[in-house]
Amino acid sequence: MASAIVLGGGMVGVSTALHLQSRGWSVVLVDRKDPGRETSYGNAGIIQSEAVRPYAMPHDISGLFDIAAGRTNDVHYDLASLPHHLRPLMQYWWNSFPERHEKISQTYSRLIGRATPEHQPLIEAAGAGNLVRRDGFRVIHRTQAQFDEEVKEAEAIHDAFGVKFKVLSASELATAEPGLLSPGLGGLQWLEPWTVSDPGALAQSYADLFVRRGGKFMHGDATSLTQEGSGWSVMTEEGRVDAEAVVVALGPWSPEFLEPFGYDIPMVRKRGYHMHYSGGAPLDLPLRDAAFGYLMNPMAKGVRITTGAELSGPDAKPTPVQLAKAEAAARTLIDLGKPVEPEPWVGTRPCMPDMLPVIGPAARHNGLWFNFGHGHQGFTLGPATGRILAELMSGEPANVDVQACAPSRFGA
Repeated sequence: MASAIVLGGGMVGVSTALHLQSRGWSVVLVDRKDPGRETSYGNAGIIQSEAVRPYAMPHDISGLFDIAAGRTNDVHYDLASLPHHLRPLMQYWWNSFPERHEKISQTYSRLIGRATPEHQPLIEAAGAGNLVRRDGFRVIHRTQAQFDEEVKEAEAIHDAFGVKFKVLSASELATAEPGLLSPGLGGLQWLEPWTVSDPGALAQSYADLFVRRGGKFMHGDATSLTQEGSGWSVMTEEGRVDAEAVVVALGPWSPEFLEPFGYDIPMVRKRGYHMHYSGGAPLDLPLRDAAFGYLMNPMAKGVRITTGAELSGPDAKPTPVQLAKAEAAARTLIDLGKPVEPEPWVGTRPCMPDMLPVIGPAARHNGLWFNFGHGHQGFTLGPATGRILAELMSGEPANVDVQACAPSRFGA
């Protein structure tokens, strides 16, 4: 029986462990914390089947100026930290040009197309159906120009990929969300995404399924990984674990982790925040406020507000400027109630310069495999890329062509 260590207990790592296990591998899942406690816990809680095109940087002068001048709440940055981000940001910007972005989207859309089909059997087997709704999410618009632009983009996505949506007038949005103080100009509803009331609990339920099926989860330090002959070893609280193969699924920590092994992999690390609010008006489905770059999702702990991207230093203290602006904007739309936590949660999204995850074998180390860099979509794509990597590791043909995701594009 082949054996593997999977480093990282988020949605990507847990899903990879499950798919390897289903192919007869003996798998140990290792993380310093319990499963689903990092980035997989803090996301917006949507399995985004509509996100067939990855987030691109603007190239128009007005869009870039809005970011530079701090006029948009989608992006916030610390000027002193920008040199740290410059190399991957410039590559990201270069890959955002329409021709390159369209080519990237062809691969990305195929991955997204596998998101809900790969989550579904895991949800059923884990008994986690109570955490998931399949009614999509809504967007509210405050300006006509932005509204028109999103409808145009939605129509283009529908024509190219068959993604389903419907436009909502102000009165239709008010009827759908009677708790709103104002429906703005209306908005639209993406009809096919699935929404999750507790993202961390879903990841944990998948990890529990992995253990029930005979897998082992251990707390351990990924940085203790060493290559031992033709295999790999890592230290855990239960002692040393040895395996023939190891999977790096450490999200935003992956590039730094791989540096001692001689791999220099650029990554845009986008920090994000969330906070829960309870005691206010009910919200039926998640609602994105297009004008202020945040999303509200009704969850088990209350309404969660999730922010856009912050570019800051790797060790910078939390600066929840975007969250404060988002909360103020949200309170003009709905009675939020009071914050649940004393401090906001903060985490990091691992975004690759070409917007595609890193999936496949390392170039210079036998038995070393990568599955990280999913950007804003690790929660969405974990089961899909977990299956793909397990197929590659097992010598099977991958059910999605991921040559564009190979580590070799970064010399890794």
